[in-house]
Amino acid sequence: MATYTNINEDIAPVPVNQSDLSAVSNATFYNPHEVLGGHLGSGDHAGTVTIRVLRPLAKSVTIYTQKGTAEARHEFNGVFVAVIAAEKTADGWAVPDYRVCTTYEGGKSVMEDDPYRYLPSIGDMDAYLFGEGRHERLWEALGARVRRYDDPMGGADGAPGHQVVGTSFTVWAPNAHAVRVVGNFNSWDGRRHAMRELGSSGIWEIFIPGVKAGEVYKYELLNANHEWKMKADPMERSHEIPPATGSIVVESDHEWNDEAWMDHRRHTDPHAGPVSIYEVHAGSWKKGIGNYRELADELVDYVAKEGFTHVEFMPLTEHPFSGSWGYQVTGYYAVDSRLGNPDDFKYLVDKFHRAGIGVIMDWVPAHFPKDDFALGRFDGTPLYEDPDPLRGEHPDWGTYVFNFGRREVRNFLVANACFWLDEYHIDALRVDAVSSMLYLDYSRKPGQWRPNIYGGRENLEAIDFLKEANATAYKNNPGVMMIAEESTAYPGITAPTDAGGLGFGLKWNMGWMHDTLQYLHETPINRKWHHNEITFSMAYAYSEHYVLPISHDEVVYGKGSLFGKMPGDDWQRYAGVRALFAYQWAHPGKNLTFMGNEIAQYGEWNHDGSVDWDALNWPDHRGVQKLVADLNEFYKDTPAIWSQDFDPAGFQWLTSDDADHNTLSFLRIGSKGEQLVVVVNFSGEAWQDYQVPLPQGGNWTEVLTTDDKKYGGSDIHNGTFAAVKGEYHSRDWSAKLTIPALGAVFLKPEN
Repeated sequence: MATYTNINEDIAPVPVNQSDLSAVSNATFYNPHEVLGGHLGSGDHAGTVTIRVLRPLAKSVTIYTQKGTAEARHEFNGVFVAVIAAEKTADGWAVPDYRVCTTYEGGKSVMEDDPYRYLPSIGDMDAYLFGEGRHERLWEALGARVRRYDDPMGGADGAPGHQVVGTSFTVWAPNAHAVRVVGNFNSWDGRRHAMRELGSSGIWEIFIPGVKAGEVYKYELLNANHEWKMKADPMERSHEIPPATGSIVVESDHEWNDEAWMDHRRHTDPHAGPVSIYEVHAGSWKKGIGNYRELADELVDYVAKEGFTHVEFMPLTEHPFSGSWGYQVTGYYAVDSRLGNPDDFKYLVDKFHRAGIGVIMDWVPAHFPKDDFALGRFDGTPLYEDPDPLRGEHPDWGTYVFNFGRREVRNFLVANACFWLDEYHIDALRVDAVSSMLYLDYSRKPGQWRPNIYGGRENLEAIDFLKEANATAYKNNPGVMMIAEESTAYPGITAPTDAGGLGFGLKWNMGWMHDTLQYLHETPINRKWHHNEITFSMAYAYSEHYVLPISHDEVVYGKGSLFGKMPGDDWQRYAGVRALFAYQWAHPGKNLTFMGNEIAQYGEWNHDGSVDWDALNWPDHRGVQKLVADLNEFYKDTPAIWSQDFDPAGFQWLTSDDADHNTLSFLRIGSKGEQLVVVVNFSGEAWQDYQVPLPQGGNWTEVLTTDDKKYGGSDIHNGTFAAVKGEYHSRDWSAKLTIPALGAVFLKPEN
């Protein structure tokens, strides 16, 4: 290329205020693009372009364009400047495309594109919507995104059709004085890639050519306290494996193959169908599984074989401490890197969908940990967390509480819910610790909390956030579910937002879980004194739309396994587990059980261990596993159990008061009149000639019993029998049956 000869060396560059030039040279200027890059001359200097670049330690700098080269001179503290000819266009003058060749001591030369010649990669509307808290696809505006631009200068050989590939970085840090991007691509020297602040939005931006997927990066902020701090990207899509703390640029190339599932999802109301959930901690389901793809190869087939309709993962968002089980999140938009990258996780979800299984993930918008590299005091101020010390920290978990009253923070979280449902095709989010969000005095003593503006204890901002998150998720992703883990009597958790409710689709029934396990912990001889604990759930069964959970929280930290909770000898314990499953599956509400429960493993869960698959060497454990699989298939094929879960018309007691026999019987009714009678005997002995009231006459058939020999039972069966006319417990028909000890039987009419 020829050197420019048409520019007089005496032509002065576009002037820059000396203080700004000094700030730029130290990468502390809030708008480096105002100084660096190409700037058109005006007046007598029209038709010229001043190009400034910051190259600390450079020996010389040369500017290359399609028409020639120009040597830049050192101007101030690593800032080099050159004046070249502008490009004539139909609309006037323009800055030509150029490259920067830097030569260092020792003779090494590096040819680079200039980040400061690019327009902002985030639009005014994006910034406006974010500021208003209404950007429902925020992940498409903020964070690190690989971009491609046509390159008129061509590739290394000058060939046309070449593209500039790089990454745009955008981050919200309104109280920072300066923000820089650092990584291996600039030897972790942020002076080369200082970002510009876009107006009053608090958003900082830069496009860095040459930075591609796989690069590790961080933001380096001169925070409100004039301290330089390195922070991971709040919008990161991937993260280094802990304890490393860098963010990773991601570009997905996964091709989804779940079109049939997604189309069905869009046109189906899952709340009205069968929901049987297998809860999983991905890292400890099975020893030897090291990533999402290996998990897909085994877990999908297992869940399908066991007949569950859904799998629920404990949080798979990025978290630094494995002992938090994922409930202390630092990367809300990043999948847990311990098990692979985003495409690996998409592969897992995709495979579940192709097997006809929905995927639920736990979501934690209530609080976040104080790790210095993450969200906490992000720009030197309580940015994401509530600034009020009586509201901004959680006393139980030592974490920060989100500032739900700030529009941008609320937007960060609402968009995050939509992100997982949209980008990863997640079918439901189970929202953790909702109770802690609803009340300002949650786990706080008098004097440790501040009432709301009306003097009450409700967290009005958090309540509004939950309503918005649910409404937005359902609006943008038809066919998904939002599920609340909430343990208080707060009204309207699953009521529609337009009716004053929070708008969740389902709520975990923590009361049912507590009462049922407490009842079953009693020895059968004592259960008669606790009979109300096993029947009380029907007093409020229709106050919300419930999921009945036996979750991870109940089989950890000394609480023992599900098998270990049962009293008696081993046979009685296995039988007790089987009876519980049958009772749970038949009770109004959706169902959830934690991994390991389905094989009645001896030991409680340990996140550093694994499900005790060796237990399946013993027939009794295989029997419980077989029962769960058969229960799930029976459940899915029997609308009487699930089609009116949330309608009182779907349930009738037959006998609820037989405490002396520790036995209950009830009728489940489907939306089309289907009937199923369920009898559960929680006593330690079988009842012969036990009279069961029935809703109609004719022949009835025992269609399932937990006492079947193949499940490990004593093999008592009732077969097909005729109902006998005669009033009993206000019913016109009844039958005398043998109800096995610690067993449940399901009966269907033959009509």
